[in-house]
Amino acid sequence: MADIQREFNMTQTDFSVISELAYKYTGIVLGEHKQDMVYGRLARRMRALRLSDFSDYCPLISDPSSQEAGLFINALTTNLTAFFREPHHFDFLANTVCKEYLQRTTGERKIRAWSAACSTGEEPYSMALVLRENMDCRHWDCKVLATDLDSKVLDHAKQGVYDKERLKDLGSTRKKKWFLHDRNHPDIAKVKPSLQELIRFKRLNLLEYWPMKGSFDLIFCRNVMIYFDIQTQQKMLNGFASILKPGGYLFIGHSENLHDASVHFESMGQTIFKRK
Repeated sequence: MADIQREFNMTQTDFSVISELAYKYTGIVLGEHKQDMVYGRLARRMRALRLSDFSDYCPLISDPSSQEAGLFINALTTNLTAFFREPHHFDFLANTVCKEYLQRTTGERKIRAWSAACSTGEEPYSMALVLRENMDCRHWDCKVLATDLDSKVLDHAKQGVYDKERLKDLGSTRKKKWFLHDRNHPDIAKVKPSLQELIRFKRLNLLEYWPMKGSFDLIFCRNVMIYFDIQTQQKMLNGFASILKPGGYLFIGHSENLHDASVHFESMGQTIFKRK
């Protein structure tokens, strides 16, 4: 770490232990350049536990079933998100995927979608909103599975309550149609039940067993694989391919790629891929 005065002592050995446990629990690779970031995210836990040295913290997270290990994972997980982030993905969902399904004359009238790293919920709510706007949900069975490793952000997502500043890019029509507004709490808005009822939130570690049954029509897993090594990315992409229907769609982050998993997918451009 930088040679400056720190509130807590973190040695290279401490960082190595933390990096190893982070990889073991989450698959996230923490390079040497991440030391300051790790320190900043774990400083709150050090204060909460009234510790002064990371050598005392490391044993507390060595047991993956311990409460502190869960809090450690939550602290390290990146939760940057927004409604309609990378909007071209939602344009494609509305203008290509939904239209494609509506034109079908045979097969089941249902869509199954998965937000694989849903964070505080903006992504799956955006997916549900597009499905509500473009599919006749009275005659189509549309469901979104939303999963995340971080139990804290999942609790936030389930509530569906957001600062109105988070809705600034949605437009007045969508804000009025899909959110509840309370005069007594003018700075917040709550997602309407008509969107919430399409979504099921579940905690899931993408590196562990996936208990889902059936297959998906589309999967959003954006800006997650960038934190994993190539071997882990490959394993995850093979997993996505195995549960995507032929012709189903995978959406990934703008700085990610499929490496050798392209054998399963056809590029549609703009980090959108179709299952072969």
